[in-house]
Amino acid sequence: MKQDHKVLTLKTLNKSNIWDAQENDIFRLWESGEKEADFKDNLQHYMDIIKSGFELEEIKIDNPKVFEKYEERGFKIGQIKLDDKHIQKWAVKKRPINRVTDLTYENIRHISAAKLMEVLERNFGGGWESLSQSIQDIILSGFDISTTTLPANRLHKPGGMYEKKVNDGFEVLEIPKGSWVEAIFAKLKPEVEKPRYKSEFDEDDKKMRDFDEDEDDEELDDVNEDCGEDYDEDDDSYDEDKLTEESYRTTFDTDPEDLNMEAEDVAEEEY
Repeated sequence: MKQDHKVLTLKTLNKSNIWDAQENDIFRLWESGEKEADFKDNLQHYMDIIKSGFELEEIKIDNPKVFEKYEERGFKIGQIKLDDKHIQKWAVKKRPINRVTDLTYENIRHISAAKLMEVLERNFGGGWESLSQSIQDIILSGFDISTTTLPANRLHKPGGMYEKKVNDGFEVLEIPKGSWVEAIFAKLKPEVEKPRYKSEFDEDDKKMRDFDEDEDDEELDDVNEDCGEDYDEDDDSYDEDKLTEESYRTTFDTDPEDLNMEAEDVAEEEY
């Protein structure tokens, strides 16, 4: 799972790394944040971030039996100070990820492939294609996914796709479909840090570029005068439609050797 290298504080919390925190962390982070000068100004922001990953309920009845009821539901009980005059007891519980509808772009990289398989198995039996496109996109943002559908007695054939994927660290979910089985393979994508933008020119280069552009404009004016034509800056000679290209990405990685092997397997079956 993704690990945030920054130390978690109220100020560094966001809707992604909040999923790295646990219930006890919330109370600890809040207590530390109370000392910050701008704590009161950011109260609502902190609450919104925490609520994106946790269930947060104020306990208005200070009674041990009430606390016990919350604890039975998996909540942790602690104090949250809103200001010098208001110290409240709160029940905090991390939001569960049990259904495919619980998956988001913020939490998808904070679960394991094994956990993903549990969620998929619990929520559907129709295979990968039964998922909505939006859910598929969320999953693919954090995991490499491959699928194959083969006769049940051929799925685990030595040297086949199943064996290769498992050996490569993929988790697998098998979904029976009569005498056939769909296998869904999942592996967490490695995190790739986005390079920081660096200016192509330093200040001296920028000055030189501006100087060259001024010279080019003067030369262009001279050419227009010589030709007896007015230069129209709004008259673009290129077609923007030709510069637009739809991007495609490969959802499933397929080994040609696996395809040949599986095609031969299927050909051997009599239907």
